[in-house]
Amino acid sequence: HCQCSSNYIEFGFGLLKISRSVSILILKNISLLITEAEGREKIVDRQMETDGGAGGGKDSASPASAAAQRWLFMISQRYQHLLDKSTPYILNRWIAFSIVAFAYGLRVYLVQGFYVVSYGLGIYILNLLIAFLSPQVDPELQELADGDGPTLPTRRTDEFRPFVRRLPEFKFWHSLMKAFCIAFVMTFFSVFDVPVFWPILVFYWFMLFTLTMRKQIHHMIKYNYVPFSFGKKRYDRRGPDTDESAALDRD
Repeated sequence: HCQCSSNYIEFGFGLLKISRSVSILILKNISLLITEAEGREKIVDRQMETDGGAGGGKDSASPASAAAQRWLFMISQRYQHLLDKSTPYILNRWIAFSIVAFAYGLRVYLVQGFYVVSYGLGIYILNLLIAFLSPQVDPELQELADGDGPTLPTRRTDEFRPFVRRLPEFKFWHSLMKAFCIAFVMTFFSVFDVPVFWPILVFYWFMLFTLTMRKQIHHMIKYNYVPFSFGKKRYDRRGPDTDESAALDRD
């Protein structure tokens, strides 16, 4: 019986040693976790302090503003991705613009108002059209300058140069889409419905359109350029050589 009791006592001391070592390991792991958490909290506090100092000391608004900026950045990135994908689809883009323009015209016709908004939209379209039909480098300004740099061909013997627009086709379409969408949204606010005698606005816009296009056509005739790809005269560089070789063969 004495031997059995001594064995039980030794076994109990062994269990106590094992439990003590296990508890020490657990406490060490807990202390490590606590120190890591404190370090992370310090890093977060420093970031919040720097963000608050950059934002004028508004620590409470910095998380909301950061989330809003992140959300706006994602939306703008997605919007730019869709624009980049729609670049080669010229016909589809202009069909979509025709639908938007028809929706705006139908809205104005049904409401029978917002003529000042339509007049402003027409002036903006006219400015975009002039920039779309104008060359990137104005020949008139090029003549007043030193005369260096690329110019438009004015003679048959000049080297062919492609027409480079001041406003490219994609930017022209994009600006028109934005203008019509903004004008369409403005028709839902009565503050923009200014009462006016609309025939005067229509007459004034057509007068501006006639005078501006007349000036632009004179500019095209003076400097001998056409702002479209079709209708350009393209000359074969081997044309004169082939004619001379054919004449020699006949001789």
